[in-house]
Amino acid sequence: MRWDNMTKFLILVVAIVVSFGFFIKPLASTVKQGLDLQGGTHVVLQAVDTPNAKVDDDALNRSVKIIERRVNELGLTEPVIQRQGKDRIIVELPGVKDPEKAIAMLGRTALLEFKDMTGKTVMTGKDLKDSKASVGQNGKPVVGLDFSVEGGKKFAILTSQNIGKQISISLDGQVLTSPVVNEAITGGKAQISGSRNMEEAEHLAILLRSGSLPVQLEMLENRTVGPTLGQDSKDKSVKAFAIGLGGIFLFMLVFYRASGLVADIVLLFYTLLLLAIMRGLNATLTLPGIAGIILSIGMAVDANVLIFERFKEEVIKGKTLRSAMEAGFSRAFITILDSNITTLMAAAVLFYLGTGPIKGFAITLALGVLISMFTAVAVTRYMLRFLIASNITSNPAFYGAAAPKKEVAK
Repeated sequence: MRWDNMTKFLILVVAIVVSFGFFIKPLASTVKQGLDLQGGTHVVLQAVDTPNAKVDDDALNRSVKIIERRVNELGLTEPVIQRQGKDRIIVELPGVKDPEKAIAMLGRTALLEFKDMTGKTVMTGKDLKDSKASVGQNGKPVVGLDFSVEGGKKFAILTSQNIGKQISISLDGQVLTSPVVNEAITGGKAQISGSRNMEEAEHLAILLRSGSLPVQLEMLENRTVGPTLGQDSKDKSVKAFAIGLGGIFLFMLVFYRASGLVADIVLLFYTLLLLAIMRGLNATLTLPGIAGIILSIGMAVDANVLIFERFKEEVIKGKTLRSAMEAGFSRAFITILDSNITTLMAAAVLFYLGTGPIKGFAITLALGVLISMFTAVAVTRYMLRFLIASNITSNPAFYGAAAPKKEVAK
């Protein structure tokens, strides 16, 4: 036996097994989870025509962008905002702690208007550059307004023409404040008072920063997935994953022995690598995504089965273990490449045409296929080279590559 090659093989095995045991739980728990795994809120918004604004493709696209800004300002983790058909918007908010307040902000028009004493609208939210919540001089929360250059000029004219008079600042037709102008304000800044607390002031600032919706949105559906239901889905997925992985491990050991053991060890490395890449890409894991991972594991094992069957054929032809193994990998590679390319094409179509969970399934499937190509072809080959070169045995049956027994004619 050549102990140098056996030592290298054992080092790789120990490194993969220890890394899997040490890192699998932290990685699995830190990958972002979707609505179906951690709970949250699913909202369907319906765009409706009004006398002032009609629903069209451009208006709905702009509404999606504005809702995205509002949700991002709330600091929610990995929301899903997407169009559905010609007049609906789907919003999924995983892990949202206060769904009622979040939903209240989504479909609010947020039309800011500055009116003079006669009720004429002189400025709107389009003249606003930024808005921030802060504490005013009286210790109460206020929303500071920072106008654009053009907006600052309009506000200066509005205040200079209404000295000693009352102007009003309203949001969606509701008056927020009606201050009396003491002097012209030329700094391009203003404040809105009247918020009951800092949280309300911050939400108002978010609405003003994100801009007003071009069309009216009404809530068509509001479905909450509780954390308990999400945890139950997660537990069942983990159980299914463990059962599937255990079945694969047993199958490979029974049919391919030492080669199957190598494939099982590499499969642990594959799972670890996939989760690490998903975490690095900040990808979100959903139930369909877990299905994509399990399917890609099946494809990784399928690649190993193809390789080991070719290995067996080459041994039957009379080649040495080393040359038979190398030939087996070479002959199976084209078949593996073809099947994985077709799967990647299917994943690309699903990603392009699908929405939400379907895209998550497509992403995890594509990632899994690419990683399985590397682990099944490169890592498995590398480890088998060390094992065969160690000369632990020359019996092909040890590697699951023995020729089938021929029946003796009676």
